Amino acid sequence: MGTDPEGHGPVRYGPPLPDDGLPVLPELTAVLAAAAALPHAEPVGGGTPLLEAACGYAARRGLPTEPDHVAAAPGAPALLLALTAALGGDVLVPRPCAAWWAPYARLLGRPVFHVATPAECGGVPDPYALLETVRRVRAEGGDPRLLVLCVADDPTATVAPPEVLHETVEAAAGEGLHLVSDETWRDTVHAPHETVLLSPAEMLPDRVTVVTDLAGSLLPAGWPAAFARFPANGSGDGLHARVLDILTALGARVAAPVAAVAAHALAEPEPVTARRAAVGHLHARVAAAAHAVAVGAGALCRPPRAGRHLYVDLGPLRPALAARGVGDAQDLEDFLTARLGMPAPGGHRFGDDLGALRVRLSTGPLLGGTDAERAECLTSSAPLELPHVQRALNTLESVLDDLRDDAQRWEPPR
Repeated sequence: MGTDPEGHGPVRYGPPLPDDGLPVLPELTAVLAAAAALPHAEPVGGGTPLLEAACGYAARRGLPTEPDHVAAAPGAPALLLALTAALGGDVLVPRPCAAWWAPYARLLGRPVFHVATPAECGGVPDPYALLETVRRVRAEGGDPRLLVLCVADDPTATVAPPEVLHETVEAAAGEGLHLVSDETWRDTVHAPHETVLLSPAEMLPDRVTVVTDLAGSLLPAGWPAAFARFPANGSGDGLHARVLDILTALGARVAAPVAAVAAHALAEPEPVTARRAAVGHLHARVAAAAHAVAVGAGALCRPPRAGRHLYVDLGPLRPALAARGVGDAQDLEDFLTARLGMPAPGGHRFGDDLGALRVRLSTGPLLGGTDAERAECLTSSAPLELPHVQRALNTLESVLDDLRDDAQRWEPPR
């Protein structure tokens, strides 16, 4: 593992969260600058203003919360690491899943078991596959305790239907699992008035910890802040205390200026909500255009419903890719990254099979190469018609269409 080329190692290379690609909202920059002179450190787990703002944010999403059931940290990875350490046992995740989930369990020496997802969506294990995996792991002497899932999913950009989620949550509850619901992307749903998004914490409040990274829709990734909402019961209190102990040992405090701007963003003043809605609408349009290009070239891809990305399966174009020396997801990542001039992390980064020809494509790089171009996308009434967006989409279309045309030429006669 340690001799892998730089950029290919399983820990050193983790594709970052899909960035929105846009300049920071000036109001947030002003709040951060005003707080830059704060001399004190934020308490481990977050100070009162940040925790109260997180409670308000959760309550507006149907999850009433008290400050003593919330903990903040400099990014969701620190929280997941602390939760995994505190809960113990083996970890279950869907296949594919966010690239940052499994490494933290492995760093703690915890086995990670990937569970197949249903046809409708990613992010949530198929309930029958979940039951079978739990029983198999226990039969082999394992101790599954934690299931991590994501209703609005990275990498697949799908939103799990409530009925599918309900069956999975019931199966997990029946097996005594604790659930961590990563809700980083819940506010990036492309059609919020047409999409029903439920949190597992609404269905199983006593056994679900919700983790939300503000890089999803409120803050730039370079200002790391996240919070966890724990169950309001005895087991939740104990878990909260253990997580705070671990965060203390890690020195995982939110920087005071970032805590100030995070509290401001979580309060959701009108400029923040307006910007979030505009960004969501822009990325929804670009993702739909990229999806049309991919499907038009013969690739398989679920329609993106959330986030700033899509998950593309180029398996149908395997003959053309094989002729170019592309035989697995790592080869595909290298091939597309070079030709598209943008990151195209392979599915193996997300726990998918190395042999499957799948990649996550982000929409941020399609918005242009400069801050001015990207900002223009946000204010344009027709962003898909801007020359720099058209060029990016045309490049994607050209690369994929060439593969499709070659694959068709090499199909055996019927």
